[in-house]
Amino acid sequence: MNPAQRMTDAATAWLDRLDGEQRAAAQFPWPSEEERRRWYYTPTDHGGLALAGMRAAQQSLAMQLLAAGMSRAGFVTASTIIGLENVLDQADGWNVGWERERGRDPQLYWLRVFGEPGMDRPWSWRFGGHHVSVQHLILDGTVQAGTPCFLGADPAESPLLGGHLLRPLGAAEDLARDLVRSLDDAQAGRAVISPAAPVDIVGGNRSEIRDGDRLIPLPDVWRGEFRDPRLRERLAAAHDEAERKAGFGPEHHEAVALTTVPKGVPGADLTASQQEMLRALLDVFIGRIPEELAEREAAKFAGDRIGGVHFAWAGGVERGQPHYYRLQGPRLLAEYDNTQRDVNHVHTVWRDPGGDFGADVLARHLAAAHVPPAW
Repeated sequence: MNPAQRMTDAATAWLDRLDGEQRAAAQFPWPSEEERRRWYYTPTDHGGLALAGMRAAQQSLAMQLLAAGMSRAGFVTASTIIGLENVLDQADGWNVGWERERGRDPQLYWLRVFGEPGMDRPWSWRFGGHHVSVQHLILDGTVQAGTPCFLGADPAESPLLGGHLLRPLGAAEDLARDLVRSLDDAQAGRAVISPAAPVDIVGGNRSEIRDGDRLIPLPDVWRGEFRDPRLRERLAAAHDEAERKAGFGPEHHEAVALTTVPKGVPGADLTASQQEMLRALLDVFIGRIPEELAEREAAKFAGDRIGGVHFAWAGGVERGQPHYYRLQGPRLLAEYDNTQRDVNHVHTVWRDPGGDFGADVLARHLAAAHVPPAW
């Protein structure tokens, strides 16, 4: 069974188990473009029906849809991240509210379907909550888009029994550090774009990436306005303090701003062994989706095409130092950041700047059908 069929069957099974009130929150008509292109990675309302509003059997069906949209490793990683909400609640002293009854809550992950699931019509779905955002577009019986795809971890590493560490996104850190350390002086001179790291991914939760985009202040990566202005003030102060601790000033904002022409060292200027390191790092991002879809994405960078992927780094290269990197190339923007909570809070995102949310394939589909857009 192909991924589109698995998603269609899982979404249909979930929707069929909902009552009328639940379904009204869970399903929006197609295309609901403004809402469909909203996405978040903060502990805010992501839109849809939350796990907390489902019965146990319904929760299981919701997680089956999430699993249908991820690889086995991706689903395990996402499930671990959701479980970390309990650990984070303890780290916060059990008292961070975020204007909801429990600030860190593994039940506050939302699922929403746009349109009617089927192999003969366009539809999409989105699963999201703190540090997880997964979405897919199905069109003509094929999964046409799976970005933006966000995974984060707070804490990035936690103690396990026996002296082991839980690091859900450890490979994204270790492989990149190995690559940047392997660079010679000339390569590093191009790859390191700033001595200080931004305190978040630069693209933030924008629906569309544009040339010149800069870091979004933390209070703005939320749905709507806070009822209590003190919460916004606290978030703004936390953002400013994080930048101060990272030594990140106005000149660094300019250095790490997103540009259409990629910054960093191109894969074409790397040695064969370094290109393999770059490819392994890229696989950490695209490998989070189902294997068949990940293979399709990997083929875009097979052989000499890895030469078009640029690697850019900001911050220190030693463990425990704030750091950030991005991979950018044709139809690719992958970002990683680890600066917050004393460098123990990771954000990662994989995007297709030309086709996030399937914007490109939907435009071609409408043009071919001579149908004016409904949005």
